[in-house]
Amino acid sequence: MVVTQFEIEGLKKHGSGKVREIYDLGDSLLMVATDRLSAFDVILPDGIENKGKVLTQISLFWFDMAKDIIKNHVITADIEEILKKIGEVGCPNPEAYREILDGRSIITVKANPVPIECIVRGYLTGSAMKEYKKLEKETEGDFVNLFGIKLPKGMKEAQIMPTPAFTPSTKADEGHDMNISAAQANEIVGDEIGNKLASYSVKIYEMARDYAAKRGIIICDTKFEFGMYNGELIIIDEALTPDSSRFWPADTYEAGKVQPSFDKQYVRDFLETLDWNKEYPGPKLPEEVINVTVDKYTSCYKMLTGKNLN
Repeated sequence: MVVTQFEIEGLKKHGSGKVREIYDLGDSLLMVATDRLSAFDVILPDGIENKGKVLTQISLFWFDMAKDIIKNHVITADIEEILKKIGEVGCPNPEAYREILDGRSIITVKANPVPIECIVRGYLTGSAMKEYKKLEKETEGDFVNLFGIKLPKGMKEAQIMPTPAFTPSTKADEGHDMNISAAQANEIVGDEIGNKLASYSVKIYEMARDYAAKRGIIICDTKFEFGMYNGELIIIDEALTPDSSRFWPADTYEAGKVQPSFDKQYVRDFLETLDWNKEYPGPKLPEEVINVTVDKYTSCYKMLTGKNLN
C-alpha cells in the first residue's frame, strides 16, 4: 500500500509538508509520514512504498537511543492509542484509518519550533563541497573558513572532516534555506539556546555515527530540528532518517569520489539526466527507479535496526 494523499474525517489539519500530514488533537499533534517523495523542493507524482514507515520507525529508533542526551516530542506511536485518541477528538470511524496510520504515525507534544535547521557534517560533500572548492580558490593561506569552520586546503570529495561540524541554516518559508555560521544562529535564537543547539546536535550525531559504523553505515551528515516545550529544548520532527541524512555503505567508501547512498540521492541523480526545469510538476519515475529507491530505504532500516520492516 502506497500512502500519498489522505484526509482523516473529523480532525483539524494543523499543517501539510512535503512528506508529513499533521493534525491538531487539541493538547497534542498527530504526525503522519506519507510515502511522498520530494526532490529539488518538488513533490514527485510517484510515492515510494513504505517510505513513511521507514522514516517514522527509524526516527523512533534514534529518539529512544538519544533519550539520555535530550528529550523528544513523542507521546506515543502505539496504533491502538492513536486510534483511541483520534476517536476522542472527533473522528467518527477511527478503525477505517488503521492501515494508513499503523507504523507511520506518532502523537507528539505541541512544541514551539526553533527557527534554525541544525546540520552536522562529518564528511565534506554536496553543497558544502561546492562552497569549499569556491573558497579554496579565493582564499590565501593553508585553511578555508567554511560556514565559520576552519578546514585545511586540499580536502577531497567525501573526505572525513577533522571533527564533526555544526553548520546551521535558516528555515525558509519559501525558497531555499540559507547556510549561516553558528555565531549567526546565536544572533537569531540567543547564545544560550544557540550553544545548546550546537552541543546537542553534535552529541546526537556522534552517538549515531559510532553506532551506525558498527552496522556498516557511514552517516555523512544529518539535519535536526528542535523545539521548546515547557521551557525546555527538545528534539522534534524526524531524526537521522534517509530523508534528513546522507547514509553511505561503509564497505564501498573511498574518499575522492561521490559515494553511493541509501537516501534519495539516487532519485536526484536520475532526475539530473532529464530535461526538467526542477519546477512543478515533477516527472514520473520509471518503475526501476522506484523499486531501487524502495530497496534503499528498507535496506537502510534493516541494517540500522537489525529488523525487517513490519
